[in-house]
Amino acid sequence: MLDATLTQQLKGYLVNIREPIELVASLGDDAKSGELGDLLAQIATLSDKIDLVHAEDARKPSFLIRRKGTELGVRFAGIPMGHEFTSLVLALLQVGGHPSKAAQELIEQVRNIEGDFSFETYFSLSCQNCPDVVQALNLMAVLNPNIRHVAIDGALFKDEVEGRKVMAVPTVYLNGEPFASGRMDLEQIVAKIDTGAEARAAEKIKNKDPFEVLIIGGGPAGAAAAIYTARKGIRVGVAAERFGGQVLDTMGIENFISVSHTEGPKLVAQLEQHVKDYDVDVMNLQRAEKLIPAKREGGLHEVVLANGASLKAKAVILSTGARWRQMNVPGEDEYRNKGVAYCPHCDGPLFKGKRVAVIGGGNSGVEAAIDLAGIVAHVTLIEFDSQLRADAVLQRKLASLPNVKILTSAMTTKVNGDGEKVSGLSYKDRNSGAEHDIALEGIFVQIGLVPNTEWLKDAVALTQRGEIEIDARGETSQPGIFAAGDCTTVPYKQIVIAMGAGSTAALSAFDYMIRLPEEERQAVAA
Repeated sequence: MLDATLTQQLKGYLVNIREPIELVASLGDDAKSGELGDLLAQIATLSDKIDLVHAEDARKPSFLIRRKGTELGVRFAGIPMGHEFTSLVLALLQVGGHPSKAAQELIEQVRNIEGDFSFETYFSLSCQNCPDVVQALNLMAVLNPNIRHVAIDGALFKDEVEGRKVMAVPTVYLNGEPFASGRMDLEQIVAKIDTGAEARAAEKIKNKDPFEVLIIGGGPAGAAAAIYTARKGIRVGVAAERFGGQVLDTMGIENFISVSHTEGPKLVAQLEQHVKDYDVDVMNLQRAEKLIPAKREGGLHEVVLANGASLKAKAVILSTGARWRQMNVPGEDEYRNKGVAYCPHCDGPLFKGKRVAVIGGGNSGVEAAIDLAGIVAHVTLIEFDSQLRADAVLQRKLASLPNVKILTSAMTTKVNGDGEKVSGLSYKDRNSGAEHDIALEGIFVQIGLVPNTEWLKDAVALTQRGEIEIDARGETSQPGIFAAGDCTTVPYKQIVIAMGAGSTAALSAFDYMIRLPEEERQAVAA
């Protein structure tokens, strides 16, 4: 299962195991059980602190990683390769006593959670969002004996997936009931089950002194702004609903200058570490709901958070990014994660052998259709415009695929379903006005982004599309309030451009600060 290079790398990691562990295999007579058995046998040879034993479990193939002489462990149902190989390595190390790199405060919070929690996570090996969830829940199971976790490859346990109507990954069940779907990190999961976490966070924020510069949003623009601001010796805070933002959901990044290829989660981890290299107060999982501009230049701006707390600052940088644009048609909300999806890389494998549609004829839509064509039975690509807008090379590739149909001048009007899952969609031919229905099982929406600026409607000037109006310096219509990234009027929504815009906004905020009367600056800097 493991090639020579991977075997050597894994052997190097396993020297960090402190406590003996067992790989408790539950195998059947099928081919996948044979593959898993070979993998576990190979791993067991790489460390004298790993033993391979066998025991029956309801799921086959599966295996438990258990610390010897204890009940501490985590289970994988399936073969954790692909994106989940890192989850396997971390599980081996953490069950084996190697300490986590998670913040100590967060580790103690997990250890102190009371109650009984049995988690099940359905993942796919091609999902770049799944490892965050699997790794977070595995760590929680290692830290707290009241928490158990099994990670399940949906492709190998189709009966469970169909029985529970799982149509998106990662999907998490808690004590047999749906808990969450989509990317979550450790901090988010803990906040969801630790009922007092939000109140404690709000109280902590209420006691913070005003910042010199406050950044709202933790994507590439916000991270760049934080680094540039902190390097100027300014007291800076970052409040982010989800540090990393939309980049976390990006599979492959090949146009980040000087880096030929990376992936969104990896880039976000590097951004977060770079920010932490400086004295930046990062407040994650904090959603801003209202901006109250200062009544006079040099006064304090106020940002009201969803938890009721407020943050104040002399200067504010808005970098709230954007989110997937929805079709806004009947049935879309009702069948989200029940056939309506937004990530072909994550959820595509769940539609193997089925019929799907891709909405959108730009690069994202055409790339999604090409990827899905190799998995599903048939793809219908639906484009509102009279022609596709994707690059010519992508269009040629799409046209060469035998199981793809392209519909242009088509407006999706409704998502159809049986009450539990998608059964098709309706569209209108914009040339003839005729209405048509398509029978299918999945719909992947790829029609661009919408800025996260609804909460700013009465605070700064916005365009009709909701973008924050800025000048070349990143200044908004309000003195002392700046903006950067995909939430602004900058024409091209690219990671590298967002970083540059964040840097520009930070330098402009610094310039604004140093031009304030000394008594104004000292009032907050002290």
